[in-house]
Parts: sequence; C-alpha cells; structure tokens
Amino acid sequence: MPQTFPETDRFRLRELRADDAAFALALLNDPDFLAHIGDRGVRDLDQAATYLREGPIASYARNGFGMWAVEMKDDGSLAGMCGLIRRDLLPDPDLGYAFLPQWRGQGLAREAAQLSLEIAFGPLALPRVLAIVTIGNVASRRLLESLGMRLQGPRALDGETLLVYGIDRPAGLTPASGSGS
Repeated sequence: MPQTFPETDRFRLRELRADDAAFALALLNDPDFLAHIGDRGVRDLDQAATYLREGPIASYARNGFGMWAVEMKDDGSLAGMCGLIRRDLLPDPDLGYAFLPQWRGQGLAREAAQLSLEIAFGPLALPRVLAIVTIGNVASRRLLESLGMRLQGPRALDGETLLVYGIDRPAGLTPASGSGS
C-alpha cells in the first residue's frame, strides 16, 4: 500500500509508479540531469518503466523510502522527484532531487528537500542524512547548505570526486514529533 506523505500548499510527494515513465524519460535525459547527476542509459519508455521498477519502486519495498514524485496540486503534473536513496557506497541514506527545466527556479527543490528531511527524521527516524553533489553544481551546494547540511569533504564515488554533505537528526526530535505539513 503506498505511503502517505505531508504536503505543501503547492505540491505533494508521492511514490513513483511505472506509469510515470514518460516523466522519468524526460527528466533522466534532461541536459542538466546528465551533467550533474549522470546518464542512466534510459532512452525509451520501456527503459524508463524498468528504471522506475528497479530503482525507486524497488527501494520503497527494500528500504521504506526512495525517490518520490513531486506532483503539483493544481493540475497533477510532475515537476520533479526528490527523496532518499540508499547507496552501498555511503554509510547513510542520501538526499536527492531533480526537476524538469520549466519547474526550476521556483523554490520547489528546497521545499521538497525540506519535506524529505522531515520524513527522514520524523517517521523514518533516520539518525543522519547525506547528500552528494558535483563540485561544479554551485546551486545544489547552496541549496544543501540552506537546509543546514554541512560539507563533510570530497569523496571519490563511482570514479568521480563528489562533495559529501551531511546533517544529523535534530536533538530532541523523535519519530513521534516529526512535523507534517
């Protein structure tokens, strides 16, 4: 059964589904996604549906979290995805986000990332969340810092040097006291 998530005035987070393949195909092939996140090798709708099934959808079952769709409330369109990823290369889950070009510059990434951290530290009771970013992605570095994440240093991951940021669960926050909007 799909998890329910807190919402903002503008959007809701929800689990990605295989029928979100057209959205995933567009996002995964966006030039900024390719430059800052990487090429996932997804070139058609079938590959996009497979990516969703084997990536985010499998993560929900395996970890209780994953990348979530950022669904706009006014028309149901998908602006991007944001959430938590469990990587073998990192000791803690990491925060990730990506938005289609027409939705950038509106504060959605920060809002969705903040909501994802609230889920991480509230209902999921994670003690720590990391984030990885390419050195040249200044906008994402600023966003992570605005969320209270602190630079942990550079780290070689998958043959590339990335910056690792981290944030611990706020003192006094227990799973029952996690906020929901």
